[in-house]
Amino acid sequence: MSTTTYPPVTPEEYLVRERAAEYKSEYHGGELVAMTGATGAHLRITRSTVLALGLQLEGGPCEMFFSDCMVNLAEDWYVYPDIVVACGGADLRDNRLLMNPTLVVEVLSPSTERKDRGEKGDAYRAVPTMREYLLLAQNRVRAELYRRQPDGRWECTVLQSMDDVLTLASIGCELRLADAYRYAFQDRG
Repeated sequence: MSTTTYPPVTPEEYLVRERAAEYKSEYHGGELVAMTGATGAHLRITRSTVLALGLQLEGGPCEMFFSDCMVNLAEDWYVYPDIVVACGGADLRDNRLLMNPTLVVEVLSPSTERKDRGEKGDAYRAVPTMREYLLLAQNRVRAELYRRQPDGRWECTVLQSMDDVLTLASIGCELRLADAYRYAFQDRG
């Protein structure tokens, strides 16, 4: 197997390339990271969560974005979360670069779980406007909600039952896990 190495690109070069790209790539430290396709469970959990939260956010001070909305984690780090919400006016640049996320939701994939829990999760929690970071497992019912406390510390709540309800205080919503996971494990062939 051969490996192709590409020269690093600057954040500015990445943003120019990404505007014209046919396929999305994330960017970290000069390297482009191609986005891979999602599983059916991942897509269903994302869709169900968007629907459940979207109805509650309608007409309020918070705005939800998904799929093609980028978030700037650091000077040299741009990512595409599954779902992101901004409150009090979205600082959206270049039509898809959100600078002030309040809540980020990531549906965990086998290929992204370690990074979403680790380095990427730490970077999300370092964004000053972030208040909550929600991880949803795709292979079982499990939600991990990280919430910034008044003193700046982050606390984690884990829920694992379809009967559980998450209070997303930062955006004034509740998410029933039954709603998020409603169709996740169905084989719709």
